[in-house]
Amino acid sequence: MDTNASNSEGVEVPQVARAFDIRHISAEQLAELGVSRIAYVKPVEVDGKQGFAIHAANGAPVALTEDRDVAIAVIVQHEMLPALVH
Repeated sequence: MDTNASNSEGVEVPQVARAFDIRHISAEQLAELGVSRIAYVKPVEVDGKQGFAIHAANGAPVALTEDRDVAIAVIVQHEMLPALVH
């Protein structure tokens, strides 16, 4: 979340970041965290095989892997924060 903004003269002015309880996060709040900063891993079944789907914070599918650790590594490699969905 961006905690700074510029006023009409172009001077950077700090803003207060909004807080929320991560245990009760809504879809809108998750997307607000930044599609480019968070991705989540969700177990899925594809053609009868167990796999792990990687989704952007807004729910858009990004990738599919056979292994959860590989999915997490892919997310971290792209400088994103992984979140697991059970």
